[in-house]
Amino acid sequence: MKIKQKLTLGVGLLFLLIILLTVVSIWYINALKRDTNNILTANYNTLEYSRNMILALDELKKDAGALGTFERNLELQRQNETEPGEREATELVVTHFARLKANPGDSLLKPQIRNDISRLMLLNMKAIKQKSSIADNTAESATIWITASGTLCFLIAFVLLVNLPGSIADPIRQLTASIQQIASGNYHERVHFESHSELGQLATSFNTMAEKLEEYNGSRLAEILVEKKRIDTLINNMHDPVLGLDEKGKVLFANDEALKITGLKKEEMIGREVQQIALTNDLVRDLVGDIDQEQVREARKPALKIYADDKESYFEKEIIRIGVVPTGEREKRDIGSVILLRNVTPFKELDFAKTNFIATVSHELKTPISSIQMSTQLLKHMQTGPLNTEQLQLVDSIDEDSGRLLRITRELLNMTQVESGHIQLNIAPGNTWEVLKYAIDATRTQAEQKQIRITLDADKDIPPVHMDTEKTAWVLTNLLTNAIRYSPEHSEILITLKQKNGEVTYSVKDHGKGIDPQYRQKVFDRYFQIPGSPKSGSGLGLAISKEFIEAQGGHIGVVAGQGLGSTFYFGFPV
Repeated sequence: MKIKQKLTLGVGLLFLLIILLTVVSIWYINALKRDTNNILTANYNTLEYSRNMILALDELKKDAGALGTFERNLELQRQNETEPGEREATELVVTHFARLKANPGDSLLKPQIRNDISRLMLLNMKAIKQKSSIADNTAESATIWITASGTLCFLIAFVLLVNLPGSIADPIRQLTASIQQIASGNYHERVHFESHSELGQLATSFNTMAEKLEEYNGSRLAEILVEKKRIDTLINNMHDPVLGLDEKGKVLFANDEALKITGLKKEEMIGREVQQIALTNDLVRDLVGDIDQEQVREARKPALKIYADDKESYFEKEIIRIGVVPTGEREKRDIGSVILLRNVTPFKELDFAKTNFIATVSHELKTPISSIQMSTQLLKHMQTGPLNTEQLQLVDSIDEDSGRLLRITRELLNMTQVESGHIQLNIAPGNTWEVLKYAIDATRTQAEQKQIRITLDADKDIPPVHMDTEKTAWVLTNLLTNAIRYSPEHSEILITLKQKNGEVTYSVKDHGKGIDPQYRQKVFDRYFQIPGSPKSGSGLGLAISKEFIEAQGGHIGVVAGQGLGSTFYFGFPV
């Protein structure tokens, strides 16, 4: 039977039963109404008329209107003769009343009329009792039929409630479970409905689909195996170590390079939980230590130093999350991750060579540059003889250029210390005011030459801060020197020292031409200079400042806009 037919039959049967119950209830209610109406109209009225006639008969001598009352009620009774023998009794009352009217003094007529009325009342009282029995029988029949109809409706409705939803929902539930089995790759799953309903047709179509999927899966299995072999070969031939994990942390694959650097065999890694491997392998523990954390792309982590290929090698770790949207779904599902180690050893070796070269050259340049500066000082002080105006200008130019070369050389030496990791920090509670005073004193002459006013805005009672006082003073001096260099004459530079939100912050604000937004993130890069800048430098001062501040656990930044001046700041936690 079709599902539509089942629903139509079940709902239609309930509808018919409700109509049947309604009809039976209305029929018996009307029957009871008719029985009670018969008692009221046929018998109760007669008793009422008889009572009125008896009262009027007693008042004939006292009240002149009693005769009229008796006649009216007698006339109404003559129109309400409904029971057997009631007409004869009424006619006796009429006859005797007529005699009483003709002979009012006859004392025997009143008792006769009273007896006739009593006989009339007795007839109606018997009729009321009989009709009451009929009404009781009708009520009993109504109770029986309504109860039977209600019970039948309840039984049929209960049977439909138990069987109808299950006959529809159970096949759907079974079909849903089978579909989930097919979706998980169990193509041997089948559904068996013997019904000829729409669900039976759906089951037939589902089984056909499952057979085709099973056939297709079998035909594609060889191709899938070939593709898997190709991917495994590709991963194994990669020169970078690669480690693949599923969503539960189980190792799916590891190429030869990954096995080489971890010192493990393939059977010791593939198919095992990576956390269990990490318990006995320090390198694996370092690789998966932050795998559950979100990657922070802005903060670049240092390269891992691993002993491989009989030498120290350097690798950059990248964790690649793998997520897919399953067919027919909308939400992305995490199915694992890949740990990729990029071998950056050649670049590190080149970087070390460059750093050593710069350090060597810078160190070798310091001696001749210092000698040049000493010679220019001797020439300036006329200790080798007098100089004319043109010669003095040349000596000043040589002195300025040699000073610039010496400053660049020192910055290059500082940068090589930072790059080689040989930077020495003396972290101790430092006086923030001493740093501020040192920077202002060191740049006072430069500011006076350009008639620039340095304004100070500092909080009082700032506690000591854990920092390297020498390096911090160098950074603040560098920021203040840059502000003086790029500020116009007769301008103002504001230096602030504030304590807020648990940290102490230095800032230097100038009124120069500012920094274009596209260069704001690059000013702290090594060797970067803003295009079109009238002043030239090494491009290392801000980069070294950034390394010095971050090495002490602080932060440094800039707030600038085109034509609005610049504010460089750095801070340390209290």
